[in-house]
Amino acid sequence: MDLEAVCGPSVPFFKMQGCGNDFVFVDNRELGYDPQAMPDIVVPVCQKAFGVGADGMMFFDHAPEGSGLAYIWHFFNADGSRAEMCGNGSRCAARLAWMLGIAPARHVFGTDAGPIEAEVDPDSNLVTVRLTAPKDLRLNMELEMEVEEKHHQMTLHSVNTGVPHVVAFVDDLERVDVWRLGRTVRNHEFFKPAGTNVNFVAVTGKGQLSLRTYERGVEDETYACGTGAVASAVIAKELGLTGEETVITTTGGEELGVILRDGKTYLRGAAELVFRGEFYPRSLGIES
Repeated sequence: MDLEAVCGPSVPFFKMQGCGNDFVFVDNRELGYDPQAMPDIVVPVCQKAFGVGADGMMFFDHAPEGSGLAYIWHFFNADGSRAEMCGNGSRCAARLAWMLGIAPARHVFGTDAGPIEAEVDPDSNLVTVRLTAPKDLRLNMELEMEVEEKHHQMTLHSVNTGVPHVVAFVDDLERVDVWRLGRTVRNHEFFKPAGTNVNFVAVTGKGQLSLRTYERGVEDETYACGTGAVASAVIAKELGLTGEETVITTTGGEELGVILRDGKTYLRGAAELVFRGEFYPRSLGIES
């Protein structure tokens, strides 16, 4: 049977995951989707059960001539909102670009947060990215939250690691109601209008943290968050809880390494190509 005759033209895609954060990638260099139309593609593709299912979607595109960039990306959260940066997504992007021959193992690519330096280890699944410098650091903010008619006085810390993050240190990470409390903090008046990602962190040893994250745009807890891991390490270092190097265990049980040295910020971890395939825009209700 001619599938295109039944379902219409298909679009090739790649599914990547980094520590449980999963992403759909499309090479837009020849497809030429207008970035303004991309959110209408992202939402149905990222929808679980009815689409491919993912935390976010990225489109590779040509870099401006003379920019020194191997490529640029257009990155969107699953709800169709455009995001400036994604730590785990950047590692996935770098490894896929290397595997597809779009870029060498060491390269720089463009994001809305600025250029990202990447180094792919050809002999493993590990990728190291140098992220943009953290900014807008705030420590020891005392805010009141109301969750299900119960008041919570929370000590919060915030920093922007490409996207805004709040960090709360807790004693028992497993007992935290990440969805309800994270959603409340994410939408708190203090962080409007953009909102924030929310990280709940426990110190588990010397230079070791465990992390659970409620992600803005996904609007739920995710298995990992690279920029959230960096935010947690930055704030832990500022508070004297860790040093320059931190190992962070994510909800998915995998580890991310964060190095903060000489004013530079590095994130290291695994990135895997899970599968490749084709989706049919007509079947997803996407207008061509």
